[in-house]
Amino acid sequence: MSFILALDEGTTSARAIVFDHAGAIRSVAQKEFTQVYPHPGWVEHDPNEIWAAQIAVASEAIARAGIHARDVAAIGITNQRETTVVWDRKSGEPICNAIVWQDRRTAGYCDELKAGGQEPLITDKTGLVLDAYFSGTKLKWLLDNVPAARESAAQGRLAFGTIDTWLIWKLSGGAHYTDPSNASRTLLYNIHTGAWDEEMLAIFGVPRGVLPEICPSSAVVARTAGNLFAARIPIAGIAGDQQAALFGQRCVAPGAVKNTYGTGCFILMYTGERPVPSRNRLLTTAACQTGAHPEYALEGSVFIAGAVVQWLRDGLGIIKSSAEVEQLAASVADNGGVYLVPAFTGVGSPHWDPYARGMIHGLTRGATAGHIARAALESIAYQTADVLHAMESDSGIRLVELRVDGGAARNDMLMQFQADLLGVPVVRPKITETTALGAAYLAGLAVGYWKDEKEIAAQWQVQRVFEPGMARSRVQALMAGWRKALERAKNWASPD
Repeated sequence: MSFILALDEGTTSARAIVFDHAGAIRSVAQKEFTQVYPHPGWVEHDPNEIWAAQIAVASEAIARAGIHARDVAAIGITNQRETTVVWDRKSGEPICNAIVWQDRRTAGYCDELKAGGQEPLITDKTGLVLDAYFSGTKLKWLLDNVPAARESAAQGRLAFGTIDTWLIWKLSGGAHYTDPSNASRTLLYNIHTGAWDEEMLAIFGVPRGVLPEICPSSAVVARTAGNLFAARIPIAGIAGDQQAALFGQRCVAPGAVKNTYGTGCFILMYTGERPVPSRNRLLTTAACQTGAHPEYALEGSVFIAGAVVQWLRDGLGIIKSSAEVEQLAASVADNGGVYLVPAFTGVGSPHWDPYARGMIHGLTRGATAGHIARAALESIAYQTADVLHAMESDSGIRLVELRVDGGAARNDMLMQFQADLLGVPVVRPKITETTALGAAYLAGLAVGYWKDEKEIAAQWQVQRVFEPGMARSRVQALMAGWRKALERAKNWASPD
């Protein structure tokens, strides 16, 4: 019997999950890694620590499943997107820490490009807004600020990649690949041609030679190096975490929507083989490509979701573990007029304000830790609702249900509140690890482990449906309070 190994490299931890042919989880291993904050608004990771964590949990997951490396039919990789790594091609060593997707150090540069009138061209070609979130400005910063980096890049000595590319390089011993779902998050990829765009490379000052080759999301690109496992396993699935979750949730018909509640919230609507431009500052992005034709999605990105619960734990200390937040939030009947705007690194879709900052509004002497916990959970749902309303407007498609996954999707209070705000059912599948499952499906399809997408579609099952029950007048009042709080949090910080 054979299995698929999914490597799920997130923002705060590396995980590995072994799936069987029924799409069931046989084992999981997870290891957190260090978050580095060198300056306010800066976020970094050590690429070598990420690699060490990921290879360790891969071996651990195989052992926990009671199998051998020869029993693994293929590896699928899914990853935190936009996080930027540059390394030396000869030594394989990073030239510095990775700049994480949350990092805001290039916000001022984005402002300069906007002032120069570059954003319309960039958006038209890449489908993205001009924001520090994406990899292109991070790569430029590294080339400009790490000693001798630009000279080395011009001489072909450096390689760039998002985390998928870094892991493929390390796993294979030097294969340099990415897929459209990750490439489309760089500001360097033309979503219409499906290739790196020379005009974008010129704008951001990126030499073509540092970029990886783009391959389909479901394809054998390399095999693991002989010194890693007791078998050379095909690396056959690559997808950014949110597109992998869209695929794992089987949102493959135009108009199907999913939200992954992780460190951030990422809402994607599958739009098929047609890119849908956004009038509401959403992102037009590549979905997982399983065949010869490109596939697309509309996306809204919420920067801080589950991370706000981590802040309650680590920053305020009002809970000892993330699991305690639901009980604390349930200790009060409602939010008591308290709103928490978790704009710790600015706000994303559809507002895109890198200078917004976190705030708590509506505090009175009667406010308790329970109200703050409830406001934190509710902030996740408010931000999701803002994105979905913009998505409905852009696509002309009315939402009929929302499929959910990710760690916070296990929070029943949050899921019920989300259904109440949206006025549509929120559907939670039996397997909420759909990011890793999507990567596994992509890898398995590439090596014939699963025959086709019909076979994997039959495996998706519902665990619970949350039906809306709140009066619309109450929803409108809550959303009005949220919008008032959000407006006061905007444009708080000053540009560097």
